[in-house]
Amino acid sequence: MDEKKYAKLEKEISPKTPLMRNMIFAFLTGGTICLVGQFVSLFYMTYFDFTERTASNPTVATMIFFAMLLTGFGLYKKIAQFGGAGSAVPITGFGNAVISAAIEHKTEGYVLGVGGNMFKLAGSVILFGVFSAFVVALIKTILVKFGVVSW
Repeated sequence: MDEKKYAKLEKEISPKTPLMRNMIFAFLTGGTICLVGQFVSLFYMTYFDFTERTASNPTVATMIFFAMLLTGFGLYKKIAQFGGAGSAVPITGFGNAVISAAIEHKTEGYVLGVGGNMFKLAGSVILFGVFSAFVVALIKTILVKFGVVSW
């Protein structure tokens, strides 16, 4: 069987992906997570006198904590099955990646299992996030130094 016949057969046999449904569910899931994050941010600004700028750090920490709790109780997996990429993109996806790797390897012990594998999935996110921030800061520093942009 040549490649064209195989591709045609595969297309006929493969189930059709409900693309529009998946996009809507991802949008709703990601939007709901962001809405919860907005409420958390407003909570910090209302009850703890944070400003809009300073409320971001505790909001991020709280959202990661929520994702870790939901992952620990097995609920984040259900959210991810419903929302797909909508659950992976916000910061809660980072919390889920960290804790799910830790839970998966807890039988190997706390040091080598949990500690050694906790950042297995999230390590690349941290690495490329830090590297991207460095590159952006370097470009901004060069632009400010040459007077293209003022600080």
